[in-house]
Amino acid sequence: MSPSPVRIARTFPALRETVFKAWSSTDHVKRWFAPSGFTIPHARVQMHVGGPFEVCMRGPDGTDYWTRGTFTEISPVDRLVLELHAEDPSGHRFFRARTEVTFAEAIGGTRVEVVQSYTVLDPNAAPMIEGAPVGWEQTLDRLDAEIARMDGKVEPARSVVHSMFHLERTYDAPIHRVFEAFSTDAGKTQWFGGDASQWESLERHMDFRVGGTERASGRWQGGVVSTFDAIYLDIIPMERIVYTYEMHLDDKKISVSLATVQFKRVNDSRTTLKITEQGAFLDGYDDAGAREEGTAGLMDRLGQSLKG
Repeated sequence: MSPSPVRIARTFPALRETVFKAWSSTDHVKRWFAPSGFTIPHARVQMHVGGPFEVCMRGPDGTDYWTRGTFTEISPVDRLVLELHAEDPSGHRFFRARTEVTFAEAIGGTRVEVVQSYTVLDPNAAPMIEGAPVGWEQTLDRLDAEIARMDGKVEPARSVVHSMFHLERTYDAPIHRVFEAFSTDAGKTQWFGGDASQWESLERHMDFRVGGTERASGRWQGGVVSTFDAIYLDIIPMERIVYTYEMHLDDKKISVSLATVQFKRVNDSRTTLKITEQGAFLDGYDDAGAREEGTAGLMDRLGQSLKG
C-alpha cells in the first residue's frame, strides 16, 4: 500500500513571479531546498521540461541525502510538476516522489500548495516519508527567507568562487568557416543561444573588433532572463579571440569571466578549436560545473551549424 500523499500550503508575502523564480535555478534552490539543520553542498537545477532538479542535502551528522529528478511540467507562475527520487550517495533509491506545486494569487501575496505522492522502493524508507510533512514545513520556512532575500529585504553575503575549464573540438570545416562562426552575427546566431523550444531570444547585437561589445539576452521557459555581455580584448584573424564577459540572471550579476578561443588548421577541410575560460562566480552563486557543461553544449551546436 502506497503512503498517503503529503499536502502542504503556505502564503508568502511576495509576487507570484518572485515565488516561482525561487524554484527556477541552482542559485535559488541551493539556498532553501532542505529542512532546518541541513546544508546543501551540491545542486543542479535547470527549469525546462526534461531539465534536471538535483539536490544533495547534508544532515547534521554529515550524511548526504540526494534528491534527483526532472521537471515534467511547467506553466510559468502557475504550476510545476517534478518527478523525483530519493537516494543515498551510492545511488540506492529509497522512493519516488511526484511533486506538484501550484502558485496562486492570495490576500497578502502568493499561496503555494505542494502535493507530493510516493512510491516506496525500499521498505526501510518508511521513516523518511513519515517525516516528510515536518521536513516540508521547515523547507518552506527556508523558502520564505530566500524570497525575502530576493525581494531585497536581506542584504546578500558577498563572496567570490573561482573556476577554470578547457574544452577542445575538431570540426570537419575549413578554418575560415569556424572563425566566421565566431566573428559574424550571421554565423554566431546559428549556434550561440538556448534551444528554441526552451529559450526565447530577446536581444542580440555584435560589434566584432578590439574594444567592441556583444550582447545576447533571452528568456528561459521558466521565466528567468539570462544576459551575456562581452568586450573583445584581442583578435588575431584565424588564430585567436580573447574577451571578457559578464553573465546576469534577471538583474543579478552572477559571474565575470575571461575567455580565450584558439583556432588551428588541421588541413584544408578540418579545424581544431580550443576554448579556455577562467571565471569568478559572485555572491553565493554556485555554478556546480554548469558553465563548462553549457559551453560544451554550445560547441556541439556549433558543430551542427558547420554541417549546413
